[in-house]
Amino acid sequence: MQMVKKIILTVFAVWLTVLFFMPKSELYYRAEKALAKQDIKLNEKSIEEGLFSLSVKKVTVYIKGIPLINIEELNVFTLLFYTSLSIEDLIVDEALHAKIPSHTKELHIKHQLFRPMTLTLDANGSFGEIVGNIDLAQRTIHIDFVETKDISMIQASLTKGEKGWIYEKSF
Repeated sequence: MQMVKKIILTVFAVWLTVLFFMPKSELYYRAEKALAKQDIKLNEKSIEEGLFSLSVKKVTVYIKGIPLINIEELNVFTLLFYTSLSIEDLIVDEALHAKIPSHTKELHIKHQLFRPMTLTLDANGSFGEIVGNIDLAQRTIHIDFVETKDISMIQASLTKGEKGWIYEKSF
């Protein structure tokens, strides 16, 4: 029994140490560099690092040098076996209002170690409420519109299902 306690305590101590010393802001800068290769640049006002989280405030996304997306707050929370990304107040530039919804109030993307090839997402905004998943193994996106508001700009990309509108795409 003592051996089991020591093993569990050691695993917990290593897990906590990894989380504590994980360079969260450095990982964010690595993501910025990876996006820069695709000609996407991020400009943030502040970055705050917590024990299990990283919070980035007032992010402007530049695509090919043009500011197209403003994000009020971006939060990453990780426990290594569970990670979530929360985006609050995502506002799209007027140039894209005809193609995508203009305002997303909240967007949550979650990843679990026990389902490593699947990301779940839920969001609400000017389009209504959505839930869905991204299957990285099959390279597909499936989104169900739970409650719809203004989806006229994307309705051509949607199909009507039994429970409402559905968006499916492979990438």
